Amino acid sequence: MILGGLIDSLTGANKSARLKGTAVLMRKNVLDLTDFGATIMDGIGDFLGKGVTCQLISSTLIDHDNGGRGKVGAEAELEQWVTSLPSLTTGESKFGLTFDWEVEKLGVPGAIVVNNYHSSEFLLKTVTLHDVPGRGNLSFVANSWIYPAATYTYSRVFFANDTYLPSQMPAALKPYRDDELRNLRGDDRQGPYQEHDRVYRYDVYNDLGEGRPVLGGSAEHPYPRRGRTGRKPNASDPSLESRLSLLEQIYVPRDEKFGHLKTSDFLGYSIKAITQGILPAVRTYVDTTPGEFDSFQDIMNLYEGGIKLPMVPALEELRKQFPLQLIKDLLPVGGDSLLKLPVPHIIQADQQAWRTDEEFAREVLAGVNPVMITRLTEFPPKSSLDPSKFGDHTSTITAAHIQKNLEGLTVQQALESNRLYILDHHDRFMPFLIEVNNLPGNFIYATRTLFFLRGDGRLTPLAIELSEPVIQGGLTIAKSKVYTPVPSGSVEGWVWEFAKAYVAVNDSGWHQLVSHWLNTHAVMEPFVISTNRHLSVTHPVHKLLSPHYRDTMTINALARQTLINAGGIFEMTVFPGKFALGMSSVVYKDWKFTEQGLPDDLIKRGMAVEDLSSPYKGDTELQAWWKEAREVGHGDLKDAPWWPRMQGVGELAKACTTIIWIGSALHAAVNFGQYPYAGFLPNRPTVSRRRMPEPGTDAYAELERDPERAFIHTI
Repeated sequence: MILGGLIDSLTGANKSARLKGTAVLMRKNVLDLTDFGATIMDGIGDFLGKGVTCQLISSTLIDHDNGGRGKVGAEAELEQWVTSLPSLTTGESKFGLTFDWEVEKLGVPGAIVVNNYHSSEFLLKTVTLHDVPGRGNLSFVANSWIYPAATYTYSRVFFANDTYLPSQMPAALKPYRDDELRNLRGDDRQGPYQEHDRVYRYDVYNDLGEGRPVLGGSAEHPYPRRGRTGRKPNASDPSLESRLSLLEQIYVPRDEKFGHLKTSDFLGYSIKAITQGILPAVRTYVDTTPGEFDSFQDIMNLYEGGIKLPMVPALEELRKQFPLQLIKDLLPVGGDSLLKLPVPHIIQADQQAWRTDEEFAREVLAGVNPVMITRLTEFPPKSSLDPSKFGDHTSTITAAHIQKNLEGLTVQQALESNRLYILDHHDRFMPFLIEVNNLPGNFIYATRTLFFLRGDGRLTPLAIELSEPVIQGGLTIAKSKVYTPVPSGSVEGWVWEFAKAYVAVNDSGWHQLVSHWLNTHAVMEPFVISTNRHLSVTHPVHKLLSPHYRDTMTINALARQTLINAGGIFEMTVFPGKFALGMSSVVYKDWKFTEQGLPDDLIKRGMAVEDLSSPYKGDTELQAWWKEAREVGHGDLKDAPWWPRMQGVGELAKACTTIIWIGSALHAAVNFGQYPYAGFLPNRPTVSRRRMPEPGTDAYAELERDPERAFIHTI
């Protein structure tokens, strides 16, 4: 290339007939902590010559013999490998490019065709043209996997890093823009789709396994849509999609697999899978009380010195049942090796801090599920359950229960000064508890917890109400009991600890099923699909939203394969068991997009108070995107009156802000605290096994004799 430049300068060759550029490709596997395979070329030479070529497309001059498309230049081959560039990250390689392109005759490039004549795929990061007349440096940001040309029925086209509304797209590039969206929709392709396919289509949740309802497409079980895989129907039940083995890869468009999977999404589930599914099997061989922990120190050994594992055949069988590499990495191979887990933050500085009332209240406000607490507006708390089915479920908490801890205020004064708050899981779980408590080893209460905002600004619990369903006169009424704080060190103090644990069980279940899975994962997937089907990568809204979709489809697909499926980790670790996803469908019936963002959610919960044109009608891509996200992706709620009509800048800004909030900050709030708080099981138990110990019972005698053991055996 240097020699060629020297000859040009000596011969006076027309420099404007050539454009220099560079391409950045990924040349080795940098995917971490996932089970995804990636065939990536390790030899630098594999990229050179005819292995990979590029062709520029004009944005200003049209080829009338090619359907009114921009003129296309000759193929340019990748040239020498450019080394020692600090801008490159691990696994990236930069190559030179020289295009035969005379701007005066072909115009300004606006897109590029990339051809892969190699036998394996590679990740194209960027192509940059240098010193383009009238433009300077011109970048094409791809971040896309390019498979061998034979796998496509169309050319892989990438646009310059410019932003265009549909009406502003250069005429020479508009056919390419339309083609790209048509290819991504793939409505003429039925599947089953392979990893190189770039098809974004919708389907219902009919791939969770036999014995589970189809979620989505019905009034009984409404649900957001997920990405279609095109797999064949189940042989015994055609309404279900056939399932893959745990070792097979579920289809997700390859560009959705960024290779930096948010492993924290699975770490919380991993620890629960180990402690509730794997560890009991191992302990059967090594403990006097198989399948259970006996003390807090017994649990602490998981993090401090580790638990020595013998060569247990069951362990290897269990390893095979968990496809996530993260879980496999946490599980050592047998043969006197140690199972030792990272120390969760909640017990790093003080192993007893989690037991305090102050920490219990703080986590409700700022822990792993900080989106449930609401300001109390009436006392006693009322129920919204249908009285014709449930009777009167008004709370049994009275002023006498809480008056002494209100710093001299009456209940009414505390209400009026906005100092009473509630974590109310009563109505959420009461309709399901009869079925849930019929599951083996389950006894769950529906809980209400009142909090008081003290004068020093700290939140403190006032009372906990535990309720169980009782059938009486054809109604499902509540049998309730109220518990108030008692200092630790006594049996009564342990009863209060039990009450807080029952609350944590409710909150953990709701967090996993609704706050995390439904409200930040499932509801986002329709927006991801619709964005890719209808908004060009050059559309400003696509550029705004796409960073916040990162890994969503991949994580959701993995969840369907191993977390939320029949017999999966969800059902193993979260107390609703096989009813879990059905419960989330009931919750989705009342989901409102317009209440998900800030400040709307805070205002709805009483945690904040409100501080007191139509230019988008002609944007065909935007209107198609929003129409499909609403009517197909969230089709079971398409007629809800709260949907924005997307006719003005305010509606567009609010919708985009809400989507970004759900995919970023809200997800972070309910996700990243999972292991720091829930990694220590007594702090965030996910199931309770038996009733609150009552005086005169064997359980109460055990509580008096060995409170830690009684506590652990209950949760």
